[in-house]
Amino acid sequence: MKIGIVANITKESVMEVVAAFIKKLKQNNIDYFLTNSLHETKDKIKIAIDDDFVVDDNELYQLSEIIISFGGDGTMLATAFNAHKYDKPVLGINLGKLGFLVEADVSQLDVVFDAIKNKNYTIEERMIIEGDCTDYKCEKMIAINDLVIDKGGWPKMIELTVWVDGEYVTTFTADGLIVATPTGSTGYSISVGGPIVNPQADVITLSPISPHSLTVRPIVLPSSSEIVIKADSLHKDLKVNCDGQRSYSFPPPMEIKVRKSEKSLKLVHTSLTTYFETLRKKLLWGIDTRYSNKGNKK
Repeated sequence: MKIGIVANITKESVMEVVAAFIKKLKQNNIDYFLTNSLHETKDKIKIAIDDDFVVDDNELYQLSEIIISFGGDGTMLATAFNAHKYDKPVLGINLGKLGFLVEADVSQLDVVFDAIKNKNYTIEERMIIEGDCTDYKCEKMIAINDLVIDKGGWPKMIELTVWVDGEYVTTFTADGLIVATPTGSTGYSISVGGPIVNPQADVITLSPISPHSLTVRPIVLPSSSEIVIKADSLHKDLKVNCDGQRSYSFPPPMEIKVRKSEKSLKLVHTSLTTYFETLRKKLLWGIDTRYSNKGNKK
């Protein structure tokens, strides 16, 4: 087994965690690969690193059987974006604030290692969406969480028109529109009133951002839908971003076509937690303090 290690080097104590993980790999004769960014900070890692196992980013994703991401949700999304290109599964270890997308917290590192070593895990496939700008030449936009069209630096709202499978849906003014996967339903989408969607559901969610109408509500569509969104603004450009990490600018009006990607994202899933448990613990979903305090004595 070959393990690829990716880490957010800006996170506090990440070097100690990575060193502890590498030590376990060495003790069990498991090969590993480090990104150059980690190798460049090797003086901060209190363990000897085998230079033969240092590769550039592309090689790490090509050669590894499993990618381990040390950081928060942002690190996990960036790692997953690269890993899906090579069809490699990813497992996240949380060193961030929320860690909704990751599989485990750093305190569970030993349990995670044992699960990987003994191959006591499953591979869960998550839907990804892709966008094409029909008016301008642009690379295919890939989103694990969401693809967001917004007004950018313009203080006023923009006009958005939506078609689904060639049928006109509606035109409205808003600050933007979020096209989310089930995985991304608990990200930006939920903050604007979008629904929580189980990651195994095969759907795409459209959630308007601050629409200037009480009747424009989020809508859930079959993943087979071809969604066309036309955006117009009086400003010089419109913004499209994927997962809050890859940003694109287009002069208005612009039209983008969004659909489900043929390739899915692979996540390593252990028995440490379940989806609904994560909802309760990370987002406090469904938690009623009247019941959580039941039985406490005054």
